[in-house]
Amino acid sequence: MYISTICMSVCYNDVCEEQNIRKDGWLSMKKTLEYFTIDGAVGGNQEWFKNVVMYIGGCAAATACDCCICLALGKGMERLYPYDIRALCRKDYVDFSMKMKPYLKPRVNGVNKLYMFTDGFGAYLSDVGEEGIGMEELPGNEPYERAAAFIRNHIDNGYPVPYLMLRHRKAYYKDFIWHWFVCYGYEERTDGMWITAATYGNSFTFSLRDMWDTGYEEKGGLIGLTRRERPGTIETADLKVSGRKKLYAEKERK
Repeated sequence: MYISTICMSVCYNDVCEEQNIRKDGWLSMKKTLEYFTIDGAVGGNQEWFKNVVMYIGGCAAATACDCCICLALGKGMERLYPYDIRALCRKDYVDFSMKMKPYLKPRVNGVNKLYMFTDGFGAYLSDVGEEGIGMEELPGNEPYERAAAFIRNHIDNGYPVPYLMLRHRKAYYKDFIWHWFVCYGYEERTDGMWITAATYGNSFTFSLRDMWDTGYEEKGGLIGLTRRERPGTIETADLKVSGRKKLYAEKERK
């Protein structure tokens, strides 16, 4: 049965908000961060990398590069991107990925733990002198409802959300196995939250409920970027600690 809707859209700062009010009274909410493009691609593309190991396993570095460009454009943190932020091009993006490589270098099992990303990206932030960004981790074994709230909170505050998926029971997600990508939007629907993700130079839309339920014990998770309350603090889902010596659940480190 077709149910007509009334659509209202508004954009503020770097967030576009859309509300759809159906005739049956149900309200859907859609929020999407403005995302950069390079030569028609949505964000960067790992397949541009000429370095063999980066081409195969540089998704964590590419995700960090995308986040830096988003923050430089959306939050004015231009020190995060060492090139001309107003003239994005493929060559500069590839060169940038090689600068990010030492911090999130590809390895045998990949950057397959959340703390590997926060440690590596945190080191890059420190080296470029950016003290205004904190990070928090949400492991993939948390309930779907908490993941939805986590994404909603960070997107609402104008921050992209790095997402790590290791395995999935459905072949539909085969291109996202053992992969880092960026979540930059969400939509509240009757069947739950749907997310908008950028990777491989394209935009994708997935049901978070379906994607979060991987069917495997070994899981990835989410990274939340936040405005840091004080230098040297990294947040996890339930605690704050100083420096990079984060207390992290042992089962996540194994």
